[in-house]
Amino acid sequence: MTLASLAIDLRAEADRANERRLLVLTGDADATRRAAVDAIEEADLSIPDCTAISAADDWPFERVGPRHSRELLGRTQQAIVLDGHDECSPNAIGRTVGAVDGGGLYVLLAPDLDSWSDRRDAFDETLAVPPFGVDDVSGQFRGRLVETLRAHPGVAICEIGNDYAGPESETVEIRDDGRTDPYPARPRETPEPPEDAVFGDDIYRACKTTDQAEAVHELEAIRNRESDPAVVVDEDDDPPAVVVEADRGRGKSSAAGLAAGALAREGRDVLVTAPERRGADEIFARARERLAAAGTRSAGGGEGATDALLADSANAVDAESGGCVRFARPPEAADLPGDPDAVFVDEAAALPVSLLERFLDGPPVAFCTTVHGYEGAGRSFDVRFRGSLAESEREVVDVRLDEPIRYAAGDPVESWAFRALLLDARPPVEQLVADATPETVSYEELTPEDLLADEHLLREAFGLLVLAHYRTEPDDLARLLDAPNLTCRALLHEGRVVSIALLAREGGLNEGTRERVYRGDRVRGNMLPDVFTSQLRDFDGGVPVGYRVMRIATHHAVRSGGLGSMLLSEIESEFAGDGGHEADLQGERVDYLGVGYGATPELLDFWRENGYGTVHLSTTRNDTSGEHSALMVRPLTQEGADLAARHATWFRERTPGVLTGPLSDVDPDVVRRALRAVDDSAVPEELGLSERDWRVVVDAANGMGSYHAAPAAFSELALRELILGNAGLAPSAERLLVEKVLQNREWDAVAADLDRVSTRMTMRAFGDACEPLVEVYGTEAAKEHREYWERDD
Repeated sequence: MTLASLAIDLRAEADRANERRLLVLTGDADATRRAAVDAIEEADLSIPDCTAISAADDWPFERVGPRHSRELLGRTQQAIVLDGHDECSPNAIGRTVGAVDGGGLYVLLAPDLDSWSDRRDAFDETLAVPPFGVDDVSGQFRGRLVETLRAHPGVAICEIGNDYAGPESETVEIRDDGRTDPYPARPRETPEPPEDAVFGDDIYRACKTTDQAEAVHELEAIRNRESDPAVVVDEDDDPPAVVVEADRGRGKSSAAGLAAGALAREGRDVLVTAPERRGADEIFARARERLAAAGTRSAGGGEGATDALLADSANAVDAESGGCVRFARPPEAADLPGDPDAVFVDEAAALPVSLLERFLDGPPVAFCTTVHGYEGAGRSFDVRFRGSLAESEREVVDVRLDEPIRYAAGDPVESWAFRALLLDARPPVEQLVADATPETVSYEELTPEDLLADEHLLREAFGLLVLAHYRTEPDDLARLLDAPNLTCRALLHEGRVVSIALLAREGGLNEGTRERVYRGDRVRGNMLPDVFTSQLRDFDGGVPVGYRVMRIATHHAVRSGGLGSMLLSEIESEFAGDGGHEADLQGERVDYLGVGYGATPELLDFWRENGYGTVHLSTTRNDTSGEHSALMVRPLTQEGADLAARHATWFRERTPGVLTGPLSDVDPDVVRRALRAVDDSAVPEELGLSERDWRVVVDAANGMGSYHAAPAAFSELALRELILGNAGLAPSAERLLVEKVLQNREWDAVAADLDRVSTRMTMRAFGDACEPLVEVYGTEAAKEHREYWERDD
């Protein structure tokens, strides 16, 4: 068999079954690249409908750089060549494998498979974070990738000789022909409009599968019923929520776009959001298609407007009816700008649950989410957000799409991708771990070798890590197996993973690296030292060695049982060198443990209760989550304590300035909890208030005078109490101190935000909050002045 005959046979078999086939060409880079072009031509695939993901530029068809593979999202190709010689990114595989149409070929180019894991490429360089070099990267992900290629059906493997001379060349050795002799594909049913459909027939006839048509039908539930004169709506009814779940390539975004277009045709204002603007392209494309079919006009163009509508500067499509489909980034969309009639949240699993919950306070909403795939952690969405949906008392409509749009169900290339990238990794089933308690678990280091030796352990560990973050990518699997700065610790119950932490070594940077960071360069994989040095101007912030808790997760069946805190305690004991654990990091001194995350009151409390102290609160919001990041440190040595102490002090000192500036609108509960987690040592022993300052504070406590007469005095007192808590103020009083004293908001705004009866009552409550501050922190002179008011009483 020659390469030519193999390519012809693979294409014929794929076309017959409406499936794809994977062709692996190994050998010299130039030879395999020539062979890839020949294979595609011999398979009679259209050159304009093929794309190469490659650093090399000598291709007869479209070429996309390895770092730009995201450009293929939402597109359909007859063939894709992924050139793994210069860079083999798991993300690139995940993004491109689903773009090949049924009957097409996915072509992977690689060096000799036996030695591929020993080679280092541009992707490996991204894993080599300082102080490690690329030679420290292990390459075990590619070793596992090769195993899946050799073991999986539908994968053809050809060794291409260096003197390759064409598709009939005898220097091609077929190691596996990849043929499966499948049954012919069944004809796909043409969707028909449901009898009770409200959307137009053309909306349903634009669907590719019956699954998609059913999803569109269920999405009719989010029509704004209050604007429909034929429907009587109870004012107490909560608006519905539709959850559309699917694996990638099932047409959920297209279904959302068809429904959005139908709603806009009815004159409704539809707000669309997604983690990235380009992720909503399919929704806008299908919505515009349906609006154009009905004779519409578009923002930025007239009848039959062009693709310029989908550019980032044109985020709206308007209908003649007055309806529209418009885009907003997630944090902005959660504020429901313009009071939309309906909201579509695409790739909802790639957004944090705290942000998703904000959409439950608005109009009818559809959450469209990928169950498995790099777009987000569908399992996290299912486990964590479902509870919020149930508590919202909304009518929840669930719909799932199973039938692929581009190829037949059971496609072997899709199943290979799921296995190779662990796209369907899950934690242990609930019944196996439901009895886990701190007394029944064992603390273990999970090395890459341990994980690779036990596929079930690997899937459970990675599946639980998926739950720890709202966005998990295939690259994260390679980091887990290959990155020299990462290490994994877990609690196991009868061999099953119930709690897990992924830790990143940071710091220990040499003077040259610190100098470059201080001057503005970025340093990969060193979040805390980077912030300490470049943003907070601590030249020595990268000297101590720390381990940052990148992710920590506990199985949902035993959450709130103390296992997460137990895991952190075990990690601290091990890394501090006093736990008697055998794997004590080869004797390396660890100065601190750290963490960085999107700050919420609940998370701030969790980390404070586990001994971590706040050292920084970012002044900008994350574009996707809308949250400010908190950095916290748990010192383990004197050098770590010195680092934590000086940054805690600097955080306290800059807090008044940033809270009246970039953090003026941050949630006061986040401020309260962040300050309560500041180490007490950051508070000076002496307050430094003058006699007049105390007189103003005492007068304010007795309803006289003004906060503005000595704002710095009130600010110093508020900071002291919010950190120490010695006066025991109620949460409402602490919020009042944050908003009025530290964020310097107007009295009317404070009263409205805190749901006070009136501005006057808010000012009175402020005076009440000052009384215990005088009692606990006041000087003798301050208390004597208080007696002046008590005599009047």
